[in-house]
Amino acid sequence: MAFELGLDGLIAVVTGAGGGIGRATSLALGQAGVRVLLVDKEKSSLKETQLAVTTGGGEAESIVADVTRAEEVSGYVDAATSKFGGIDIFFNNAGIEGVVANLVEYPVDVFDAVLAVNLRGVFLGLRYVLPVMIAQGSGSIINTSSLAGERGLPGTVAYNAAKHGVQGLTRTAAAEVASAGVRVNAVCPGFVDTRMLHSLVSSMTPGEVEEGLATFAASSPGGRLGTAEEIAAVVCFLASPVASYVNGACWPVDGGILATISTPR
Repeated sequence: MAFELGLDGLIAVVTGAGGGIGRATSLALGQAGVRVLLVDKEKSSLKETQLAVTTGGGEAESIVADVTRAEEVSGYVDAATSKFGGIDIFFNNAGIEGVVANLVEYPVDVFDAVLAVNLRGVFLGLRYVLPVMIAQGSGSIINTSSLAGERGLPGTVAYNAAKHGVQGLTRTAAAEVASAGVRVNAVCPGFVDTRMLHSLVSSMTPGEVEEGLATFAASSPGGRLGTAEEIAAVVCFLASPVASYVNGACWPVDGGILATISTPR
């Protein structure tokens, strides 16, 4: 049986749309016929994503917003409803990596900043998007968690804690709004070849980035890093009517890392 995702004509909001997984997902949604409101704090990268979506034949608008500020989150939600008339899909994706340091040395201000974006930002997105979806009786939200939301990752205490929290938000929201016709899920990317991973690796193994990336790649049974486009494909599935009975799930997209016990190669 062949499946069509059935995304054509829907309306999406994507946060963290300026790069990596956010950009790849924005492009995939645009190519599927979704009208997309792109949200990011960085204006230049945001405009690059908008140009890429429109050049590829999609329809996109953009708004600069800080996901940690309630008034700016409310603003991007208002922009989506005024420009497009509603929100069918919300990819609640914005995140930062922070620094690499052991917990006892981790800077308190950086811890607060990472939780503000990666956890508070996700909460605020849910807080302001859900009323729109509840009122229209439909919608799909996909939060971005991580492999670090399932396991401890030394040196990344703030990122790790936030991504665990995103899974709690996902499950709680899913339980609360399912009866209103709204689904809430999360993706848990593994080691994906993005700027963020390169930044983390350069901090963990200064001067040996390629060797560090190879080590991360080897942790997957397939022996490679993932791509942003592979994460985007799963987000599009979860956003679609095809996934209508998928709710409250935190989907690993990690090449099998969580499914295996690592052994020497």
